[in-house]
Amino acid sequence: MESPPPSTAPRTRSPTPVPALFRAAIAPLRAFFQLQTSSGILLALSAVVAMAWANSPWATSHERLFDARLSFGVASTHATFTVRQLINDGLMTLFFFLVGMEVKRELSAGELRTPARAVLPLIAALGGMVVPGLLYAVINAGSAAQAGWAIPMATDIAFSIGCLSLVGSRVSHGLVVFLTALAIFDDIGGILVIALFYGTGVHGGWLVAAGAVVALLVALNRFYVRNGIPWLLAGAALWFTMHHGGIHATLAGVVIGLCIPSRPTRPGREVLDELSVYIRDCTERAEDESMRGAQLLYIEERLEELEPPLNRFEHLWKGWVAYGIVPLFALANSGISLAGMGWGDLLSPVPLGIIVGLFVGKQVGILAFTWGAVRLGVSSMPGGGSLSQLHGVAVVAGIGFTVALFVAGLAFGDQPAVLNEAKLGIVVGSLLSALVGYVLLRFVAKPAVAV
Repeated sequence: MESPPPSTAPRTRSPTPVPALFRAAIAPLRAFFQLQTSSGILLALSAVVAMAWANSPWATSHERLFDARLSFGVASTHATFTVRQLINDGLMTLFFFLVGMEVKRELSAGELRTPARAVLPLIAALGGMVVPGLLYAVINAGSAAQAGWAIPMATDIAFSIGCLSLVGSRVSHGLVVFLTALAIFDDIGGILVIALFYGTGVHGGWLVAAGAVVALLVALNRFYVRNGIPWLLAGAALWFTMHHGGIHATLAGVVIGLCIPSRPTRPGREVLDELSVYIRDCTERAEDESMRGAQLLYIEERLEELEPPLNRFEHLWKGWVAYGIVPLFALANSGISLAGMGWGDLLSPVPLGIIVGLFVGKQVGILAFTWGAVRLGVSSMPGGGSLSQLHGVAVVAGIGFTVALFVAGLAFGDQPAVLNEAKLGIVVGSLLSALVGYVLLRFVAKPAVAV
């Protein structure tokens, strides 16, 4: 058996105790970030701040900040972009990278690993995308605003799961898993829609180059590369080639996420058996403090072999995305000026189409497709829930925010007035879905059946 090298590191000292006053001061902050709903709360606060900012006496500063132009380059080659473009086209790539890793994890070892587990949320997601898109298209038929048909198809997983957590045990764990899987399939559908319908025109040479980079990513997967630097360099190359190839560059994040290895280097039983023998051997030896550091390092390295790169990268980036990038995206894109607007503006085709799509289309599509699949014997009712519970969850799925805003920006980025109307529709439709869904699950639906 491999023996650890002698340690030359100095003996570690006990950590300096944290002052009680400091611990008391940060306790509320630590408690907040440990909440399951904390990322959704922060996202909502960012949207509220953006709305208040855009309708305050300092509204112009919001636009000046996020429309400020930046320039980056080497020698005579320069790229110019706004702060909002940096967030939407650059930082949001990390959001989609996390989405890609979540999809990979669920497909390889999670709730979607078998067809039997995946079929019902897949059917539900299909209904939750088709019906809202059709309703929007009908309401906006014959106008240029039809380009926004995909906006109400999105389900915001952070907000929707956060809403379910507020009703506690009245919703079974199975229904929470069902909504999570539905939202993941919803993300996959949204990714395909963005790739197919919201590009800037296909350029064959660049797409061939992007294909070569994807082949490199697959090779990194096959050789089980754990170091993040090769993934970063290959990811940057994929983003660049996809951007020039006419496919929205943020989708490079999804491709990279799907390529990250999701299996451990060695079987868990093999590593644990080896460590068991090693630790027993260490305890039988005479106490030697000079070897302690090397022994602990050896054990740590063996335990790292149990953690797949996907888990490590997801753990590394999840906090940055949930508590940094997504709230920053909401702050940059949720500023809706209500100057000159009235309640009648909600009846304009664009916001009306989005509101009807999110609030009516989502619940009708999900409920009808799911109930139909259950009646046909494709699957049983998710989580042993009642029809009223399923209805409440379907309404909550109408909370479309992050991806909906992202698609709206792609559809109406060159039409500020229409984009403002679309944002208004997203906020109102999502808020309506959250409030009605909560009321249905909290006060109307029967409590969950233990399964």
